[in-house]
Amino acid sequence: MEQNKNVNDFDQLKGLSKPAKRALAGAGYEKLEQLTNVYEADLLKLHGMGPKAIAVILEALAEKGWTFR
Repeated sequence: MEQNKNVNDFDQLKGLSKPAKRALAGAGYEKLEQLTNVYEADLLKLHGMGPKAIAVILEALAEKGWTFR
């Protein structure tokens, strides 16, 4: 059972900058699993997303055995 529905997966990622979190939220992403259907290049187009943010997300995806599309 979820305790706080306002918390998304990206709020829990250490090392992910606030601009990157805002970019993901603004694009409608709340769950890490959603990014398995997205190309890395498309995420890099979002204002606030950069190579460091991509690296943090890639690491989190890899921990679950997932990758970008």
